Amino acid sequence: MRNLANELNNFLGKQVTVAGWVNSRRDHGGLIFIDLRDHTDIIQLVITPETKEAFKLAESVRDEFVLKASGKMRERAPELINPNINTGKIELVVDTLELLNKSEPLPVNTHDDGEKSSEELRLKYRYLDLRRPTMQKILKRRSEFYRFIRNYMYDHDFTEVTTPILANSSPEGARDFLVPSRLHPGKFYALPQAPQQFKQLLMVGGVNKYFQIAPCFRDEDPRADRLYGDFYQLDCEMSFVSDGEVVRSELEPLFLTLATEFGKKKLVLNSEPAKKYLIKGSVVPRLPFEFAMNTYGVDKPDLRYGMELIDLTKVFEKTDFKVFKTPCVKALCVKNGANLTRREIDDFTKQARKLGAGGLAYILYTKEGAKSPILKFMTEDEIEKVQKLTGAKTGDAVFFGADELNKVNKVLGQLRIQFADHFNLKNPNEVAYTWVIDFPFYEWDDNNHKLDFGHNPFSMPKGGLEALEAAKTDEEKLALVADQYDMVMNGYEVCSGAVRNYNPEIMYKVFNILGYNNEYVETRFGGMLSAFKFGAPPHAGCAPGLDRIFMVLESVENIRDIVAFPKNGSGVDLMMNSPSEVDQIQLEESHLAILPEED
Repeated sequence: MRNLANELNNFLGKQVTVAGWVNSRRDHGGLIFIDLRDHTDIIQLVITPETKEAFKLAESVRDEFVLKASGKMRERAPELINPNINTGKIELVVDTLELLNKSEPLPVNTHDDGEKSSEELRLKYRYLDLRRPTMQKILKRRSEFYRFIRNYMYDHDFTEVTTPILANSSPEGARDFLVPSRLHPGKFYALPQAPQQFKQLLMVGGVNKYFQIAPCFRDEDPRADRLYGDFYQLDCEMSFVSDGEVVRSELEPLFLTLATEFGKKKLVLNSEPAKKYLIKGSVVPRLPFEFAMNTYGVDKPDLRYGMELIDLTKVFEKTDFKVFKTPCVKALCVKNGANLTRREIDDFTKQARKLGAGGLAYILYTKEGAKSPILKFMTEDEIEKVQKLTGAKTGDAVFFGADELNKVNKVLGQLRIQFADHFNLKNPNEVAYTWVIDFPFYEWDDNNHKLDFGHNPFSMPKGGLEALEAAKTDEEKLALVADQYDMVMNGYEVCSGAVRNYNPEIMYKVFNILGYNNEYVETRFGGMLSAFKFGAPPHAGCAPGLDRIFMVLESVENIRDIVAFPKNGSGVDLMMNSPSEVDQIQLEESHLAILPEED
């Protein structure tokens, strides 16, 4: 990164011309000082009354006016050195000053100091918000981030190929953005949720290892870690690969060096149960999906801290305590949890109820002994086994979940995250990676009361066609596993990948199981099916989400703060006023009509 101070030191005693924005102006009577800012740094301008025209102009300038100044660079007097800026030992004595443009009073703060403007204002005037040094740094860092990634991919013999933006609709798990066709009335393009089909066709086309930094479009609700509308991913694919471990081994060093070399973070793995899933030569565990759900309650566990879910079902299989007479009883041991106040415990209980629990039973292990409203319902043997199995010590607390397995995992999994936030267990200077593997091929859709794809139809089910044909009942179909894998980083899913389904017979079958006939498959994926009939090689790949990875590396909590022009939390671009209405002629050309809303 450029260092303006070092560069300008080479010009001491020489004539220099600089240009930028007025960061601040100070009138000391006989002298006027202007801090002039550009994308590199700030330099102090000194304007004296001897330079009449320059001095007269300097008297009228205001913050964010755009100026060009020429003069001689000199060292500041020792007592005038400003240690708070890089250029604090030098200044420019101005000979000529030129006004390049004026500025109206600013609606947002363009400095990092002082009161930060609201997000809505910052997004409406994003072009001004980008002037803040923090945002300038983010834009530069993001450029370096992309260069770091591209260099890795080129060094590993990947070929960069761009794929179409106007494409066909694809079942990626989210809503498509549809684009009406003017030339083909009644038909629509779709903005790609991912270049999934195209990159698989590249493998059929003989490309050995492909990548691109691809824009993706999904009509999903925005969140703090998910942008609305469009985002970028490192899309990559490798041919003649039939084992997901090949892809994981190829891309894992990129993830590790992004954390350590680019992000200057420390790699950690602070959850003991996960360590048994390390493989030789890797520092990243491969956690089966079922293990992740049962141990952490989520399929994207943060392994910067432990606090695993402990199964106590057998401890209470003969209990007389009605609350624990359920198919599953699990617990979390929260270190220092005995220090929680009654009000804080009530707040966590409210969160548990929001997640579907009936309440939140607990035991506090204080210096005076175990304390809890539920102890009177438990036997001495049960109390002893709970402490032994959870490893609870004096000062800790144990919180329980009792219900069906999936509900217990869900409730305690989310409470684990909330306890980690409360006790500051998420060190922003650390990165914990894990691969989560062996996802269910199908899942149960509660809304429509039927089976659906767990991820997408393009993954290869382990066991292939034989496993599909052997699965007769819904239970057996739900037990099918896809050769699919996610990379998890500090509790965020930052990459999804899979060995692909390149066999037309298997492609038909995975849809047939859900009730779709072959004609449906051919209509939706005819291009891919046709291609697969001409010697398609086995292939696999993945797609790291670059926005989310960069957010973690920069220790930013809101993903909108690492993007130049994001939409707000409602999916609105306040700066460009979109989405917006369009002219009637545009609707007619696209063969569209706006229907009135029903009362």
